Amino acid sequence: MKPQIWFLTGSQHLYGPETLDQVAAQSAEIQQMLVSGGLHAELVGRPVLTDSRAIRQTMLEANADPSVIGVIAWMHTFSPAKMWISGLDTLRKPLLHLHTQHNRSLPWGTIDMDFMNLNQAAHGDREFGFIQARLGVPRKTVAGHASDPSVVSRVDAWIRAAAGFQHMRTLRLARFGDNMRDVAVTEGDKVEAELRFGVSVNTYGVNDLVSVVDAVSPSEVDALVGEYADVYELDPALAKGGDRHDSLRYAAQIEAGLRTFLTSGGFGAFTTNFEDLGGLRQLPGLAVQRLMADGYGFGGEGDWKTSALLATVKAMGAGTGRGTSFMEDYTYHFGPGEQKILGAHMLEVCPSIAVARPRAEIHPLGIGGREDPVRLVFDAAPGPGVVIGLADLGDRFRLVANEIEVTAPDSPLPSLPVARAVWKPQPSLSTSAECWLTAGGPHHTVLTQAVGAETLRDFATMVQTELLLIDAQTTTHDFADRVRWNQAYYRLARPL
Repeated sequence: MKPQIWFLTGSQHLYGPETLDQVAAQSAEIQQMLVSGGLHAELVGRPVLTDSRAIRQTMLEANADPSVIGVIAWMHTFSPAKMWISGLDTLRKPLLHLHTQHNRSLPWGTIDMDFMNLNQAAHGDREFGFIQARLGVPRKTVAGHASDPSVVSRVDAWIRAAAGFQHMRTLRLARFGDNMRDVAVTEGDKVEAELRFGVSVNTYGVNDLVSVVDAVSPSEVDALVGEYADVYELDPALAKGGDRHDSLRYAAQIEAGLRTFLTSGGFGAFTTNFEDLGGLRQLPGLAVQRLMADGYGFGGEGDWKTSALLATVKAMGAGTGRGTSFMEDYTYHFGPGEQKILGAHMLEVCPSIAVARPRAEIHPLGIGGREDPVRLVFDAAPGPGVVIGLADLGDRFRLVANEIEVTAPDSPLPSLPVARAVWKPQPSLSTSAECWLTAGGPHHTVLTQAVGAETLRDFATMVQTELLLIDAQTTTHDFADRVRWNQAYYRLARPL
């Protein structure tokens, strides 16, 4: 079912029924302008709101309806803001304040007081803006005419953030085993994460998964192996009749078992750890890649925060046709030529970011102490993107993001049998790296070409979590100042 955004229009009884009918009609036209511009959710108009009781009831209904992911509010005329106090205090869904008006241009030659009284959003929205500020309501404000494509784009960026927020609020995450030993950044407070984000994180023994993998039927394996042959280029050794075909079949068995476990438990994200594989004969590679391509969150080495973030960003980017993946900054190219980062992970990079048909290959893996794992090998598609990390600082969570440009490798990588991405970070490799380190950003990230910085800002507002963005205008000194100022703000803003 397509998610819904409710469109609320404020007015008051002072203007009389004829004017309120005009308000309702013009509100419907504004909604149609937004819809015709292209939105990620269904826009549902609600009756014009003219008193506090109706406003509160509408907000309660929005909270209770699981299909509603957010609310847009517009004060067509003048809606006294005391009417909105109880409703805004009640609302638990994301809020966007749309500051627009029905007419794009003023009718200079015919404008009269009747027109002024009807079309006074410039007046009414300022009253509404005040009460939101007075109550400290987290929200996004977008100003401009609803027919302007840039306005629609900003509204849709917020809608995508709301979709991610809704997904994270109900996300269940299964950790198979614990974190990689002695690693700091993959640790975190799961209680605070559920309170702040809604994600429920719990651990399962790896052999709980192994028992499900072992129960997979040969017919399920046959079906998946046939799908692999259709979708990917297969290394001849993995193809039917090849000397490593049994390894491909076991990779398919892991995938089928993982899907069964996650589906039956209602999980939308998971982690694995190469130090804790129990009875698994291979480190899950191909299975993890394919599950990510289907929208599941994943984090390597028990990194549940990145797994939850990946599932959330994938929900934000649904339907764009562009990819999002688990990622890790692995090594740098300082020159000659443009400075770049080579990102990868042992096996687990999502094929949604692939530039061409992935190739299924099998190679040794020097860690984990298991059989050679099967994985998909490819290069990431060129284009703009963002890498995002989520860290637990002890007193709060912090999102760190860097705008990037994914590029083709300078030369082929025939001896690197993993999926990988090469990118130029904004504003430069040195500034990006210095700022990321100053922020304490994690080494595991989410790389997305489906979601931009505006959506991430909107999401950070919804979850009331710090976001530090590194972009083309960033300097190390200004960024360090921002980190220090944020430190003071978030400590002062903590409840007693």
